[in-house]
Amino acid sequence: MIKSMTGYGLAVNDFAQAKYTVEIKSLNSKFLDLSLKFPKAFSDKEFMLRNECSKQIERGKVQISMHVEYAESNPKAATINQELLKKYYQQLKSTADELGDNAANLLQLALNFPDVIQYDADGVSEDEWKQLHKTFEEALKNFQTFRLDEGNVLKQDLVFRIKNILEGMNKVAENEPMRIPQIRERLNHFLEGAVGKEHVDHNRFEQELIYYIDKLDITEEKIRLKSHCDYFIEALKDKDANGKKLGFISQEIGREINTMGSKANDAKMQQVVVGMKEELEKIKEQLLNVL
Repeated sequence: MIKSMTGYGLAVNDFAQAKYTVEIKSLNSKFLDLSLKFPKAFSDKEFMLRNECSKQIERGKVQISMHVEYAESNPKAATINQELLKKYYQQLKSTADELGDNAANLLQLALNFPDVIQYDADGVSEDEWKQLHKTFEEALKNFQTFRLDEGNVLKQDLVFRIKNILEGMNKVAENEPMRIPQIRERLNHFLEGAVGKEHVDHNRFEQELIYYIDKLDITEEKIRLKSHCDYFIEALKDKDANGKKLGFISQEIGREINTMGSKANDAKMQQVVVGMKEELEKIKEQLLNVL
């Protein structure tokens, strides 16, 4: 079972005249790039939240927003540093006047500056934290469900592309026997034109032809390609995150396809190989979004 690195999860709960909201968004990334925003009153829980995200989200560019909206103001929970707020506001207004910019919403902007709103250490109860954490877990569950659903869509497309590559390999195998007579005729015609028909040593010609054809044989490439494609399908069924593993397998698939193309020595076979390469590129694009 594969997961997409793209995900979305939202959870909202009400508790003790307060509304708790947690929203999680993610895009693809090679590593875990986590942006965590939450009320300062819960800042002592940041390390624990980051550990949970690292274990459960694993990879992706992730944004987590956590909000608490109180139905009634709670003066014990937070206070405004009025002196600091005034200084921020005056500096913003002075800069806006100097630049000739619109001075609207400066107060709201100043309120978001560091240390303007200060929280009382005793302002947040353990019950409030439990409720926020519960909301976080619900959002994370919804987020993981979204990733699984997107992963199923990706899986179907990846299986479809692998089947197309295998079909291309079968077409190459169908055209392969036709190469030998064509190669024999082309080389014989070239040799007769170069040295004359009466001077051709046919025994030596057959020996050289066998050696040449052996170099163009793609039996091993077909066997390895089939094995890699089967392994790719099996890896899609793994319960663990396996985007990197699938990426490594796709590289091996690419090597076999490229070797088949270099050995083809036939226009029809090379056209089929080009189609196989196109399917592989689409697979690699999709794998960028697989966890």
